[in-house]
Amino acid sequence: MQKQSAIALGLGAVLMLAAGPGMGADVAAGKAKAAQCAACHGQDGISNNDMWPNLAGQKQGYLVKQLKAFRDGARSNPQMSPMAQGLSDQDIENLAAYFSSLEP
Repeated sequence: MQKQSAIALGLGAVLMLAAGPGMGADVAAGKAKAAQCAACHGQDGISNNDMWPNLAGQKQGYLVKQLKAFRDGARSNPQMSPMAQGLSDQDIENLAAYFSSLEP
């Protein structure tokens, strides 16, 4: 019985890791929230300015990490830090799901 419990726990952990960021993310909510991102990052996540990165097609985990870093002060930028300040974890997951779903 102990062996079965250990196997079940291990399998559960693997499934959680495989799921990664985005479990429960809402692409439609991310698209709605992304309206404020369009001024710099483009309507479709493709920036028309070399100073701002394209977000379309970026990896979801990368976007989550960077937005949280801006929001939490681990990364600082005069434009992005204030934009990220009001984002919840769910907002960030939704934005990352949306931008990662777009074609680069």
